[in-house]
Amino acid sequence: MSVVTLHINDELVSARSDQKLLEVIREQGIDIPTLCHLEGVSDLGGCRLCLVEVQGSSKLLAACVTPVQEGMSVYTHSERLVRYRRMILELLLSERTHTCAVCVTNGHCELQYEAAELGVDHVRYEYLAPQLHLDASHARFTLDHNRCILCQRCVRVCDEVEGAHTLDIMGRGANGRVITGLNRPWGECVSCTSCGKCVQVCPTGALFFKGSSVGEMEKRHAFLSWILNGRERKEWQW
Repeated sequence: MSVVTLHINDELVSARSDQKLLEVIREQGIDIPTLCHLEGVSDLGGCRLCLVEVQGSSKLLAACVTPVQEGMSVYTHSERLVRYRRMILELLLSERTHTCAVCVTNGHCELQYEAAELGVDHVRYEYLAPQLHLDASHARFTLDHNRCILCQRCVRVCDEVEGAHTLDIMGRGANGRVITGLNRPWGECVSCTSCGKCVQVCPTGALFFKGSSVGEMEKRHAFLSWILNGRERKEWQW
């Protein structure tokens, strides 16, 4: 495996040729926001919060899916990028109904955290406020489409880690929805193992355990690396 050199914010750094920009940027101690990225599952570059400027490219590139290249020059926090990230968060907040004061993940929500970090204290766009249903048919979990940001973390962890692929996406753009069992009620899906991985990786209050009250649903992602590392070391083979 070869080593490449590149500049990040005018600092010369080295990286493995198989790495993506986001990994290298974070290795340098640079905090860059993400919502769809999750260690242990594939990246899709959906939320666009990790956009970076690469010298020579007219487009902003998603760092999570952009491979490093020899000699590239990358900027992570230019005025243009900060402006774009604030706009993206405002659009996410206006697309569904995110009322933090009554949300089960208030104080533990990644969308809320990133908005606070970037100083998003108001939304310039018209709130769409669609009237979306809440699926509480499962015995343990609830899916609230009103708080979903379509990051697809739940879809990827259900498919790539649990291997059930109960969850998927239906529709496009603002009409996109997370569905269960080919758009059947969650409680009727025989493929669901009730493992709860999808709930734990959800960055907002879209997926939560039944019985959770305001601010009580704290998500924990550490289990994912524990599972994947154990599988790689073959700790659970009989």
